[in-house]
Amino acid sequence: MISIISIAFEILTYIIFIRVILSWFPHNTYQPVIQLIYQISNYILNPIRNTISPIGGIDISPIIAIFIIQLIKNIILNSLFA
Repeated sequence: MISIISIAFEILTYIIFIRVILSWFPHNTYQPVIQLIYQISNYILNPIRNTISPIGGIDISPIIAIFIIQLIKNIILNSLFA
């Protein structure tokens, strides 16, 4: 069970990382895989974007999201080991 939880959080981290890379290059947003990445990442990133505005025109919400995901992962895994 612990590995499933860890893998789920790692997948979320990779999805956000892929979303960041997709923002650097032109792509077809109508492709199903890209739409799925956008839907999952928007679910995580939009609340952060609504709370914290871009700093100097740079959106730092992916950095904060990855930090929060890793923090929650560590809290859950540590509580399961305790």
